[in-house]
Amino acid sequence: MIKRIKGTQDIYLEEMKYWHYVESAVREVTRLYAFQEVRTPIFEATELFKRSVGESTDVVQKEMYTFEDKGGRSITLRPEGTASIARAFVENGFINLGAPMKLYYMGPMFRYERPQAGRLRQFHQIGIETLGSSHPTADYEVIEFAMSLLKRLKIDDAKLYINTVGCEKCRPNYKQALRDFYADKIDGLCTDCKRRYDTNIMRLLDCKVDSEVAAKAPSIHSYLCDECSKHFNELQELLKANNIDFEIDSRLVRGLDYYTKTAFEIRAESLGSQNQIIGGGRYDGLVEYIGGKAIPAVGFAAGIERIIMVLKSMGIKPETEEIASVAVLPMLENAFTLAFEYARRLRKRNISVFVDVMDRNLRNRLKHASRIGTKIAVIIGEEEIEKNLATVKVLDTGSQFKVDGDFMASFVEEKLMEL
Repeated sequence: MIKRIKGTQDIYLEEMKYWHYVESAVREVTRLYAFQEVRTPIFEATELFKRSVGESTDVVQKEMYTFEDKGGRSITLRPEGTASIARAFVENGFINLGAPMKLYYMGPMFRYERPQAGRLRQFHQIGIETLGSSHPTADYEVIEFAMSLLKRLKIDDAKLYINTVGCEKCRPNYKQALRDFYADKIDGLCTDCKRRYDTNIMRLLDCKVDSEVAAKAPSIHSYLCDECSKHFNELQELLKANNIDFEIDSRLVRGLDYYTKTAFEIRAESLGSQNQIIGGGRYDGLVEYIGGKAIPAVGFAAGIERIIMVLKSMGIKPETEEIASVAVLPMLENAFTLAFEYARRLRKRNISVFVDVMDRNLRNRLKHASRIGTKIAVIIGEEEIEKNLATVKVLDTGSQFKVDGDFMASFVEEKLMEL
């Protein structure tokens, strides 16, 4: 038997209702906030991610699915969505459409990680990006959007953590302060921290292994330039003014090189150590890194699998989805032509219809119709064919009606409205 690849999953039946629940909430909130959908390819030129995400990051160094295609080009399955959005922004001239551009995406991402709960090698993200505004109000709106989405999903144990990671002007001094702090401690650090000391020193702050050492490290807030300090203070004032609770986490740095100024995470307390469900921040240099003009931007990404874990841990169960409102049950071989005609009439009235194409008795047909959530069965047997009738059965009550075939669709529609 050929089995699915490790770190992937099949999503079906009962599980799908969670996915539809989350995706529906995303589409509704993006509509309310006037964000437009963008769909980018699932693979891009490898250089895009090396240049944007950062060659020294774990994503680029250890986790990307990279291969050479038949044309000799280095191709990578996208490990995250923001770089692709930035590339699309530049390549398609979105800048000419006016600022700010408010975009969102949903889709699969790929990272070669050790599979565990809520972390797969093919995983799915939703994300929003606001491109064109450097003002902290853009940061605030992105955070408010994230909180509104969680509220719509009925996730009420989420907590917001914010920080600033500075900018190119103030970050060099802070990085030097970190190197000085860690210089005499490097021998006792984990393997990843030893590597990051030379390649990505700020990532030492969010190491789970050496967290006690990181807790004593100097804070970036003592090294911020006036611009970054002002931006961070204004964001805090906006959050307070709009009654969004938050906590400052000076060790929150995010894992990708393109972040500047604001960084934030929303964590679900019910998930334990793997509790981050939304993460984002500002990335003012990214569009320029990949060849465009200098465009400020801010956004977030959220893992759908992780959100679903939270829903399940909180006992939130989306309503059972109805596969079809009506089941048409042809009881004879020569009843199928009429069955499909009846189905067409009902679908013209925007009624979902399941036509039973199995060879089985009425009892089993009705049993299956109930299993998939249909409310009404339209039964077609010998009498119905001969007399141009339809037998309409309301499954919950068992009530049954003989209806003229010409009026079947309107009768069924009326009955559905009564249920």
